[in-house]
Order: sequence, then structure tokens, then C-alpha cells
Amino acid sequence: MRVDLFDFELPPERIALRPVSPRENARLLCVDPAGGLADQTVGDLPSLLIPGDVLVFNDTKVIPAQLEGLRRRPGSVDGEGVAQISATLHMREAPDRWLAFVRPGKRVKVGDRIAFGHGGNACLAGTLEATVETRGEGGEASLRFDLSGPALDEAIAAVGHIPLPPYIASKRPDDSQDRTDYQTVYAREDGAVAAPTAGLHFTPDLFARLAARDIATEYLTLHVGAGTFLPVKAEDTADHRMHSEIGRVTEESAERLNAARREGRRIVSVGTTSLRLLESAADADGMIRPFSGPTDIFITPGYRFRAVDRLMTNFHLPRSTLFMLVSAFSGIDTMKSAYAHAIANEYRFYSYGDACLLDRAVA
Repeated sequence: MRVDLFDFELPPERIALRPVSPRENARLLCVDPAGGLADQTVGDLPSLLIPGDVLVFNDTKVIPAQLEGLRRRPGSVDGEGVAQISATLHMREAPDRWLAFVRPGKRVKVGDRIAFGHGGNACLAGTLEATVETRGEGGEASLRFDLSGPALDEAIAAVGHIPLPPYIASKRPDDSQDRTDYQTVYAREDGAVAAPTAGLHFTPDLFARLAARDIATEYLTLHVGAGTFLPVKAEDTADHRMHSEIGRVTEESAERLNAARREGRRIVSVGTTSLRLLESAADADGMIRPFSGPTDIFITPGYRFRAVDRLMTNFHLPRSTLFMLVSAFSGIDTMKSAYAHAIANEYRFYSYGDACLLDRAVA
């Protein structure tokens, strides 16, 4: 399909730079392909679901994966061959090795050493160091760090920054509040570079009210990568390459979800990351299998959904793979109408913005 079919105009003032407080006060646009639109709030969610529904959450935890460093060329002396480098870690390859998007990519070659955490100073004492092992397309590189395992995790946490999405980071720097705001209250599995943003709206009080309504909850893990922020540069969706992300669905979770489906209960995915992992784990008959490993599933209109009945998600970028996904779920015309309604009614967009609750279009 042509990528320009998924384009729309978004006024810059509709981009949220901070979340609302409390989180569940965010607005929620209910989208029914057969029944139209309804304006609600996330706090209304218990009344919008029915007893027995299963909410599926992604419990990945965002790490401070944005690193600033100084590149040194092998054999250089007296400050020669030094350049400032920014690296966004996006997928762990080994205890001491990460794939990263490096900017400016042209400044990096295989064998270069990069010292992170210098704070913009020429002094390299007390930094986290890595060697560039491979360099790929689009500024992607494999970095082998001098530290490994938990020691590397601690160092990244000490020198790294929360990798705010580009549309926020271009307007303000990250700060200490983002370490709380850009994390779900149920996050527990370290490894994400981006938050599963639909989950940012949930609070302990909302979870309590959902439980009182007999709404079930289930957790899986998909470590969201920086590739989620990359623009689609191809003119046709068939020519776009998705970056892989690591996910896990346990045998116990798969059994409970399959039992719910057999009982006729609805699976409600909280976020596109949960949906992509569920669909990756489902077989042709809709049976959810245990899953552990990478997925690069790319969902566009025409995809036949096998595991998910409803989807709660934030509002996404024009021409993005995520807007393509929601268009596949509820229909491209339905979603264009929903987004036009949201813009006209001053909904807040993107990671810190409002949400929508989507019903799946009937094939």
C-alpha cells in the first residue's frame, strides 16, 4: 500500500510535552467502526469493559538508553580523532553488547572507541567505554562495552538519559520527572528504550476499580526499541523494514489467555506492543503459544487478526507503522475520522497524550 495513504495534518500544539495528572484523567476516545465515536476518560475504563474481559499489559521497563559520548580513533593522540557522538541503545545482543542508533553515523567506524558519560567535557575519566564492532545502514552500530551484565546495567543507569521520543526531545530536554512519567506503574523487566505508552495512563486506583469489576489482567514482555520512532521512508509499505524487538509470553500466560478465549471472553490489548507480541505468538487458529525471541511483525490493512478483540492505544504519528496498525485494526477510514475528531476536539497526541479504545472492524 502507498505510505501517503496514512498521512494526515497534525497541528504542533496538539503534541503533549507532559502527561496529565493524575494519569487516568487522560481523555479516551472510544472508536467503534460500526457505531461511531464517544468521548470518555481513561478513568471510565471499568464501565467501558465487561466482567471477564482480559486486559493484557506489557511490563517492560524503560532504561536510560540515551548515551552521549566522545569518539576516539585508534592510535590518535593529543585530542586528534575525537568527536561528539550520541547513541540510542535499542536491542541487547549479549551481556556486554548492544545494537544502537548512532548519530552522526558518518563519524563512526569499526574499531572506534567511544567514551560515554563525559557530560560534554574533554576529560574522559570515569566514563563508560565501548568499541564499535559493526556498522550498518541508517546509523545502526553494534557496541561492545568494557563492562558486562549487571555492572553494565548499573553504568548505563548512571550515565544514561531517558530516551524521550524525538517530537518531545526536540522541544525540551529530559529531566528527573521523566524518569517517573515515562514509566508504567507496573514496569518490572528492564530493557525497553521506549515506553509502552498506553500503559502510562494506569494507576493503582484504576487497577483496583478494574479488579472490583472482575476485569482480569495479564502480563507479557516486549522490549520496545528505538526503531518505533524511525520514520517510514519507503513509498510503499512492502518496502519498509521493521526492526526486531525481543519479547516473551510465558506458558502460564498463554494457557490463561487461551482459556479466556475458549470461554468467549474478550482479549483487550493495552498498547500496540502487547498486540504485536500476542499476534506474533498466535498460530493460524488463534491459539496463543509460549513465545521467546525476536519479532519484526509489521501489521498493515489486510492483516487478519488472530488473538486480540479490542485495543487501547495512544494517538500516533502520521505515516507511522503504528498508525498503519490501528488502521488495520479498525479500518483506515474509521481511524482517519477518529483522528480528525481528536484534532478538532483538542485531544493530546503521542507518548504523553490521550488514548483511544478501538473495536476491531468486522471483516
